[in-house]
Amino acid sequence: MPADLIISDHRARRDRLRALLADTDRPAEAFVVSDLVNVRYLTGFTGSNGAVLVSADDPSADRICTDGRYLTQVAEQAGDLEPVIARNCLAELAVRARDKGAATIGFEADAVTVAEHSALVDRLADGQRGAAPTLIARTGLVQGLREVKDDGEVELLRRACAVGDQALAAIIDRGVIAAGATEREVARALEWEMYARGADDIAFETIVAAGANSAVPHHRPTGAVLADGDFVKIDFGAVVGGYHSDMTRTYVLSRAADWQREIYDLVATAQAAGRAALRPGADLRGIDDAARSVIVEAGHGEHYVHGLGHGVGLQIHEAPGIGASATGTLPCGAAVTVEPGVYLPGRGGVRIEDTLVVTGPQTGGGTPELLTAADKTFTVI
Repeated sequence: MPADLIISDHRARRDRLRALLADTDRPAEAFVVSDLVNVRYLTGFTGSNGAVLVSADDPSADRICTDGRYLTQVAEQAGDLEPVIARNCLAELAVRARDKGAATIGFEADAVTVAEHSALVDRLADGQRGAAPTLIARTGLVQGLREVKDDGEVELLRRACAVGDQALAAIIDRGVIAAGATEREVARALEWEMYARGADDIAFETIVAAGANSAVPHHRPTGAVLADGDFVKIDFGAVVGGYHSDMTRTYVLSRAADWQREIYDLVATAQAAGRAALRPGADLRGIDDAARSVIVEAGHGEHYVHGLGHGVGLQIHEAPGIGASATGTLPCGAAVTVEPGVYLPGRGGVRIEDTLVVTGPQTGGGTPELLTAADKTFTVI
């Protein structure tokens, strides 16, 4: 089935947000969502200008707003909502809520600029005889809903990860990862293979890091030439139906030194420990510690410089974050990465990363579903 035929229940997502608007110490009678990723999640609309109004108690009052460029697109993608056509969608929907009697109107404080907020205040006060509605600043409401993936989202994640697996296998089979190639050449070849296998886009700038560059966690590919004996670290992903995959594999070219095998085995052991700790309700810091402690006890704590993982979905980095300073617990249904690494400056580094979906007794017995299937065995190419 093509990705665009996977049907999401956007009304059910808005209903979940609706429930949150009342279940708070700062209830809002209406809420305007203007973060475009959240608009897509709640409506299916993918245009570059839009917002959605969610009523706290009347689903028939929900509206989507966009400008005239998207008349056809909004009807096709968000046909269950009545469209409002305007340029300043945030203010237009807030005024609509005011005119329907809302005394409290919520907005996404992490998506609204200071200038937008000032303009919004002015619009709501314009022409009012009495007090303007109270604006309720909220953060993370929709992002929190997005942590738990539904069946359609998991299927799109599976497809995105499969595209990445197939593309990586293709460039290995073609001999692209070889001494004499440049980092950029390997990255572009991998990206071409992802597009050829159905990717709508690449998930982020592909990382190909060879030799000493592999010790830089987020190295950007350059004209550096791959050489025999190099670590080659490849971190990449595909987008399918708006959903992102994320995977890292590390190889050695032609011949491997003992120190490379040792570092690789250490990271592989830490990664396995992190994956094993993925359980619904697990403390996020505890999951990080399960992997980090393996590396620290081996004397390489200072060479592990980032968190263990992050949520992935409509964005490549989303909640929940899994790290030493994380708070909260892991929800059942979250899609997360597990990606420990050890980086030795001037020598080289290893990262091994998978994307998994956290399952519980009701969805698979508690064993996370591994979405990235490419082999993690220590490999000399």
